[in-house]
This record gives sequence, structure tokens and C-alpha cells, in this order.
Amino acid sequence: MSAVFVRGEPLTEMPADLYIPPDALEVILEAFAGPLDLLLYLIRRDNLDILDIPIAEVTRQYMSYVEVMKAVKLELAAEYLVMAAVLAEIKSRMLLPQPVAEGAEEEDPRAELVRRLLEYEQYRAALERLDARPRMGRDLWVTNIPAEGRDQNRPLPEVSLEQLLDALRSVLVRADAFAHHRILREPLSVRERMTRILDMVRPDGFTDFGDLFDVTEGRRGVVVTFLAVLELVRESLISLVQNEAFAPIHVLSCA
Repeated sequence: MSAVFVRGEPLTEMPADLYIPPDALEVILEAFAGPLDLLLYLIRRDNLDILDIPIAEVTRQYMSYVEVMKAVKLELAAEYLVMAAVLAEIKSRMLLPQPVAEGAEEEDPRAELVRRLLEYEQYRAALERLDARPRMGRDLWVTNIPAEGRDQNRPLPEVSLEQLLDALRSVLVRADAFAHHRILREPLSVRERMTRILDMVRPDGFTDFGDLFDVTEGRRGVVVTFLAVLELVRESLISLVQNEAFAPIHVLSCA
């Protein structure tokens, strides 16, 4: 909000003699978006604690500003007068004792005003961050340079159906190069292999140790079978027999 008054009258046109007495010039430079903006300005200007507002001092400064606006005949919005009434009410509630129920905490009359000021401060900070971002037409400008002497209308190339099919064929050839086949591993269980070995071992004779293995299963199958044999020996379900050194190993059922 800004206004210039000369001897109490608004200055709307430049005087012909360009001379204004120094003591007759009044300039109001402060611009506030509303009563909360004015209160926040007063608090920050005097480095006051927003959580512990000295209502008497803030009210005095607020009313001084309102009186200045009245003196220069600036139009006051109704919300400024409403805030003045709110400050007066808070000041009176802080001066007068309030009955408090037993066990209940006394509510601070400034609590609601502090909450509104903190919320307004957050919105204003967000607005300032947005305003600081580059803006088209204020910080950035788009320039258009016409390219004279150049043909802007370029004819599109004609593509035949045969050319499209050739392009599709080349894409399919590249796609086939990435074809893959997933092979799932067959799960092998030591417990199942133990049952299989017990079925293979003859209860009334000896079974060759090599007959328990199926080499077509590969390393994994051989390892699982060997672990199953060791587990059966540990549980005393089979025993391994060898007549002499380097002689063939046989399996004997202990059941």
C-alpha cells in the first residue's frame, strides 16, 4: 500500500513548478497483504518471540499503524479493524483473572493467534520461494529469429510397402538373436534319495556301492546320493563293507 499526500490532499498529477515543500510531503511505503502480515512484520522487526508475544506492545504498534492510515485517509479494510478488536480482547483476557476448573490447565489467550501467525508464516515463506524461481516474462524471455531464405516446407519421403516389410524383417532378425530358453533345475531331495537307496539295497545280500549312483544325473545327482548314503550310515540303516584294501565297497542293509 503506497500513497503520496501533499498538505492532506492526494497527489494525482505532477505540479507544474515541480516544487513540493519538504514538510508537506507524506509517503507511506509499507505494503501488507492483511492484518496477519502486519502483525508478523511488527514481531520480526522488533525480534520478538512469536511463541510469547507481548500483546500490549504489539497492540500499541498495531493501533499506531492503523491511526497512521486513518490520518492519511487511506481506506481501511474491515479485517484490519477486526484484528484490532481481537488484540484488544486478548489483552483484556490476559489482564482479567479467569476461573479455571480444578485439575485443568489455564489456556493461553494468545494460543490461537500464535497458531494463525505460524501458519501464515509458512505460507508466506512458500510463496517467497515460488516467487524466487525464474519466471517467463520476468526473468526469462523467448526469442524467435526467423530463418529467411530457407525453405521451411520439406516434403516427406515416400516409403513403399516393400520398404516397410524389409525394415520389419530386419527388426525380426535382431529380435531372434535375443531369443532364450529357460531351463528349470529339477529339485533333488536327500530324504527322497535315502528312500530310493533303501529300496535298492538287498535285505539278504550285498549291493555294490557304485550301483547306487546314476551318472546321468550329473554332479548334483551324485552329490545328493552320496549325502543320502552318509545319512543312512549315520542312522545305522545301512553299513559299508570292504573285504580288503582297495577292494570294491559293498552296502549291507542293517534293517
